[in-house]
Order: sequence, then C-alpha cells, then structure tokens
Amino acid sequence: MRLLLLGADGFLGRHVAERLLADPAVQLTALGRRDDADVRFDLASGSPGALTRFLDAVHPGVVVNCAGTTRGGARDLTRHNTVAVATVCEALRRSSCGARLVHVGCAAEYGPSPAGSSTGEDAVPRPGGPYGVSKLAATELVLGSGLDAIVLRVFSPVGPGTPPASPLGRLAEALRRAMQNGDAEIKLGGLGMQRDFVDVRDVARAVHAASLSAAQGVVNIGTGRAVRLRDAVAHLARAAGYGGALHELDEPAGLSAPYPDGCGVWQQADVRTARDRLGWRPRIALDESLADIWMEAACRI
Repeated sequence: MRLLLLGADGFLGRHVAERLLADPAVQLTALGRRDDADVRFDLASGSPGALTRFLDAVHPGVVVNCAGTTRGGARDLTRHNTVAVATVCEALRRSSCGARLVHVGCAAEYGPSPAGSSTGEDAVPRPGGPYGVSKLAATELVLGSGLDAIVLRVFSPVGPGTPPASPLGRLAEALRRAMQNGDAEIKLGGLGMQRDFVDVRDVARAVHAASLSAAQGVVNIGTGRAVRLRDAVAHLARAAGYGGALHELDEPAGLSAPYPDGCGVWQQADVRTARDRLGWRPRIALDESLADIWMEAACRI
C-alpha cells in the first residue's frame, strides 16, 4: 500500500511515521516543511495544483494528514489548520489517485463538556478558542469534501516527544528546573482541569487502523478516562524521584493560563466507536507515558 504522510515532522507525525514504517506492506512517503521530510512542501502556502501533480506522480492509496499547529494567533492557526486542509481536499478531488484521507483532528473541536460526562461523536461542537475553531473548520471541510475520508478526533496526546509548551511538557520542565536547582518546593497553578490523556503511540496505532479500514466520519481517540492535572503532576514527581513539596496556587500563575485549549475544566472521550469500527483500544497506561516524558526532561539536567 502506497501511503503519503503529511506533517511527518510534528509530534504526532513522527510517531505515525514510525508505526507505518514498521508495517512491511506500507510504502511510505513523508511530506513536510523540514529538510528531513522525503518531500518539502508547505500546505499553508502551497497551491492545490502543485500538490495534485505530486499526488498523481506518487499515486498513494491513502493520505494521512497530521499537519497543523497548536500555537499562534487566529491568522496563523487558520492558515496552518484550515487553509492547509482545504488545499489537501482540493488536491485530492483533482487528482486521479482516488486516495482515502485519514485526517487527524482534536478534542478542542468539541469545546468544554459537563463534568462527569463522556463526549461522543454526536456531540455538538462548540470550540472555546481559535485553535478549536480552526480545527473544526478543517474537519467540516473534510466531511463535506465528498472524499473517502475519516477524521480522528484525538483528545490529549502525551508520551515521548511531548512538546515543552504543552501542559505536561511545562510541568516536566518545572520539575527538571527544581531538581537541577535543588529547590525544596514547586509552586504550580491551574492544575484543576481534567483531561483524557492518550499515549501518542496509541494514537499512531489508531491512525494505522484507520488507514486500513473503510470507516468514515468522525471517530474519537482517547482512553475514556479523565485525569486531573494535579494527579498527573504527582505521577511525574514520583517518576522523577522528586522529594520536595508540590504547592498548588489558588490562582493559575506562571505555568499556564486557565484552560488555554478552550476546553474548560473537563474533557473525557467516549471511545466506543473506535473500538467498534476500528478494532482499536488504548494499550499504554498514563504512568508509562509520564515516565517517558520525564526521561526526556531528565536528559536535559
């Protein structure tokens, strides 16, 4: 199977590439903005015509889109998360390859959820910030494209390579600095939110499964269990062997603004569709994901 991976140089894309390369039946071509991609192409500024010509030359059976950004203002988010997907959809419609599209979306498309609830794919999306809006617009473009397409709405991915700007990446960095400086306590804010953390390697397995399936529409990818961020911090501290005190500030300060993803205090996935339509279940426990995050942070001490 010829497969084209877009965004192969990002956090999710690198793990998806590793998973796909382990399948001897897959002939993988990676497209990205960096020099280590097989082909350099910027989806946010490249033309649909140029991408169409490339698709016709490579003739993939599946296109996986992991490209996008989580940072920047509304203009940048729209360019990289929405305009880029419009380019992909237009190129696939023009191309003769007839490829299936596996698009990686995110839980920020749903916005805040009632505490204690599990969000299913039939929930009405109400994104709480420009990132979620840009990703939801991309999903709507994919679903309305007429292509053979599936959207994987990934909840909160963690594990090896977790970006330092993410909540758990920042927490690991705070622990690293405290241990390096011999600090006896760490003061943290904004730890009350609860998220459905799913290991990035499990996400890569879901992408692989989606590329082989005939399922269409939106499919949630998560664990089905929300974890309070302060509990994740405690796990990280144990993994690090940090013996100091963890003090939670009353007001979010320094480490993060309250709910920067626009998802409010609670998010938890209903993952029954992934089980039933993709045969997928999460395998990697959060403790293992956090240990891997700390291992990378510890290497910088």
